[in-house]
Amino acid sequence: MSTTTLPANEAERLAALVGYEILDTPPDQAFQDLVDIAAAACDTPMAMVTLIDTERQWVKAAVGMPTGECRRDDSLCTHAILMPHQAMVVEDAAADTRFRDNPFVHGGPRIRFYAGAPLVTPDGHALGAVCVMDVQPRTLSPRQLGALEGLARQAVAQIELRRAYRELRHHASERAWYEGQLEAAQRSLMEENAQLVHATLTDALTGLPNRRAANLDLQHVLETAGADGVPFAVAIVDIDFFKAINDRHGHPVGDVVLREVAQALVGRAGPNVRVARLGGEEFVVVMPATTLAAAWAKCEAMRAAVEGAEMAHPVTVSIGIAAGTSGDDVPALYARADLALYRAKQGGRNRVVSMEADGTASTSSGLTG
Repeated sequence: MSTTTLPANEAERLAALVGYEILDTPPDQAFQDLVDIAAAACDTPMAMVTLIDTERQWVKAAVGMPTGECRRDDSLCTHAILMPHQAMVVEDAAADTRFRDNPFVHGGPRIRFYAGAPLVTPDGHALGAVCVMDVQPRTLSPRQLGALEGLARQAVAQIELRRAYRELRHHASERAWYEGQLEAAQRSLMEENAQLVHATLTDALTGLPNRRAANLDLQHVLETAGADGVPFAVAIVDIDFFKAINDRHGHPVGDVVLREVAQALVGRAGPNVRVARLGGEEFVVVMPATTLAAAWAKCEAMRAAVEGAEMAHPVTVSIGIAAGTSGDDVPALYARADLALYRAKQGGRNRVVSMEADGTASTSSGLTG
């Protein structure tokens, strides 16, 4: 451990870690849920909950990385616990003098990006970290960093709960009260987890599902309806000349327009049709168990609803539809829908263009903007 800088309170920190009796414990679904949420929230292939022992890093839960332990000298999290009141972000480990010679950086899995939020106990001891990693340089948005720090607090709450439960066994006369407190805290943690999961799948501006949620939804349709030969379709909706609204009136007005268009689309979606925001001025409509003709009629109703909506700054939309087939994948569907959308724009905008699964035929509403 000669190359590892130690926290100023290392002796007390190690005593606290031992006192929690969490090292070398069996896998735990609550901690696995936390790393799954961390990877989803930060959009990284790897995430871990780690604990820093005297000479080793021990992994309580992981996704994209093996559990077990490694030398503390090789741990990136041992550096994170030196800053217990803030997350440590390393945008490119290969360019950081602290880590460029680390075996996990220059060898497998060739970590380039790392972000770790310390697990800080109520007494101020940093036991380890909730961390996310990627194989390419990158950074996190403030929202993602806040989610990572929130998950670290939840991990500490789980550790505290387990110690409380052990103490509960030594106080049988107070069992009912302690169990009530434990259950209430557990329910609160589960609610927070559910909210974090929801946040990773929701567009903050419109309240619609986001691109990640749409991709998961579309993948599910491909694996079910497509495999059984049931027709389905996907459409991409683009607000016509939206950039001019932002340029002329400013982004706050553009945000209002995006919310109003989202409401109009959802209002005509109907049952089993899911509308999500892809990003910018684009939305996606996933239509399971829907023929191309029915999808065209549905999207034409959405187009008309947007055109007829009462808005401070009226807009229209162009829509491209792709028919799905069992041999499709998500990128292929998006590509065909994008091509149909391009033809809708080329044809004058404010119209619906659909494309067959083989990509050779299309139809247009013939509307003019």
